[in-house]
Amino acid sequence: MIRYQTLESKVMVATQDHPKQKTVAMTVTWEKLPDDFQLEEKPVENTGQPLIAGALREILELRGLIGPLMLIASNFGICATVNGELVIKAPDWVYVPSVLPVESRRDRKSYTPNLEGEIPSIVMEFLSETDGEEYSIRRTFPPGKWFFYEQILQVPTYIIFDPECGLLEVYRLQNGNYELEFPDEEGRHWIADFGLYLGTWRGEKEQRTGYWLRWWDEAGNLLLWGVEQITAERQRVELERERAELERERADRECERADRLAEYLRAQGINPDEIV
Repeated sequence: MIRYQTLESKVMVATQDHPKQKTVAMTVTWEKLPDDFQLEEKPVENTGQPLIAGALREILELRGLIGPLMLIASNFGICATVNGELVIKAPDWVYVPSVLPVESRRDRKSYTPNLEGEIPSIVMEFLSETDGEEYSIRRTFPPGKWFFYEQILQVPTYIIFDPECGLLEVYRLQNGNYELEFPDEEGRHWIADFGLYLGTWRGEKEQRTGYWLRWWDEAGNLLLWGVEQITAERQRVELERERAELERERADRECERADRLAEYLRAQGINPDEIV
């Protein structure tokens, strides 16, 4: 099945007097890629990107927030056909609330919204040393990422994160266009899809030191990665061991004091066992 969608984009045409708006029709189709279609292989731009993406998913798994019909992936091809031209963008992190099952449980090679499931609810891009493709509103083929997510896919939430300086930008789709959302007083954004806050954190994980995207619960508690939970549990066990050791030493001192007192009473001719 091929599903069609016709979009109209307004292009500004400058004149001597004032700019005019020209409406240009754009046809978007959602077509299944042939099984033998070879997706273009692009290397990951740096080693930090998959680590940041994996850390985001890890917390959702630990919290039991990933359902069987959800799609959460990184550097994964999202497809649409615009005016007969196939367009594929691979966001650094993408979340789709519900997708159709894959035949024979095969791994997905790509994803076509409206044909294989819902439109992505969240896409994220991690800035790198490129020419600003994440902000590109290029309409001609191949369209820029911003235009693709905003106008073609119409993704409700677009997130751009700069791992170098920790800048986090969250854009929400409002009346067909992305609007920058200001963070709360803690510098975080509420992500209703998961019932969690998203923000930045600086520290080390998997031998990478720098800025990360982290999840906080509704009460503002930082949700710990698996390795952090193990470390915290080890610290708890060590504290319990130290507390038990201190209690044993206190009990030993009490016993020694009682023995000395009993010895003194016997020296005074008093049987401590007869004292109530």
